[in-house]
Amino acid sequence: MSTGFCLSVAIPIHNEESVLPELLQRLRAVLDRVPGGPHEIVFVDDGSTDRTFEMLAKAANEDTRIVVVSLSRNFGHQAAITAGLDHVTGDAAVVMDGDLQDVPEVIPQFVEKFQQGYDVVYAQRVRRKEPLALRICYFVFYRMMARLSDIRLPLDSGDFGLMSRRVVEEVRKMPEHHRYLRGMRSWVGFRQVGIEVERAERHSGKSKYSVMRLVKLAFDGIFAFSIVPIRAAALFGAFVIFLSSLYVIYSIYIKIFLQKSPQGFTALIVALTFFSGVLLFFLGVIGEYVGRIYEETKARPQYIVGRTVGIKRD
Repeated sequence: MSTGFCLSVAIPIHNEESVLPELLQRLRAVLDRVPGGPHEIVFVDDGSTDRTFEMLAKAANEDTRIVVVSLSRNFGHQAAITAGLDHVTGDAAVVMDGDLQDVPEVIPQFVEKFQQGYDVVYAQRVRRKEPLALRICYFVFYRMMARLSDIRLPLDSGDFGLMSRRVVEEVRKMPEHHRYLRGMRSWVGFRQVGIEVERAERHSGKSKYSVMRLVKLAFDGIFAFSIVPIRAAALFGAFVIFLSSLYVIYSIYIKIFLQKSPQGFTALIVALTFFSGVLLFFLGVIGEYVGRIYEETKARPQYIVGRTVGIKRD
């Protein structure tokens, strides 16, 4: 690797004033060990309401490697990552969360793999510290997502990872608003490799990902990279038509040859309510796709920058 190599680290931040001192200390120490330079750290303040921006602005005034992009409001984790990637200038960019669950000390391993010719180096999470129920949900989701997706998605990999400059440029070209970065990163292609990384506990504070936000992220991944739900509706409809045809044949047979009429008022009501529920469910699935199309047609920006610190370029 040439000495002119520049690494960027993009970090979305939201109300992390208790974590920032430790994060800055560890991240600076790691970048000091990475060959080349000068490297940069791009913090994206995603509408924090505590002292996060003030602390970041002070750090940027003391360290020229730090750039702060403050969004006009809270646009969400994936939008904040997008803002970070839009402002990085390095030959490669590392995306990581600011709660120290993504361990900064792994970054030199990413750079080593990048030096070997890989364009994407992602962390595969092992030995997670979350509650058991949440770990089970993650385990099931990643495997379900891998089955449903039209592209190959690595198991147990989050947003923490390194992307080469050309991968970052390709991701920037993707205009969708419901973003699922780990899927977009895989879709781009090029040489990719995973590194097993132990998922650390949150340093302090509370997780900004509520259950509903996790569900929304899961939906973004499924609906952005798979049309299996719509295909499932068609397949289920064909199966129901097949069963109905069998019942029609049975009804005609017992009427003509056995001189009987089919009985079963209760079964009829159960069947009607069941299939009505199935119909509404798949109507909701189709509506989800239509709603996302509607969101895209409005063409609103993914985020709005309120103010910046440390940016020395146009």
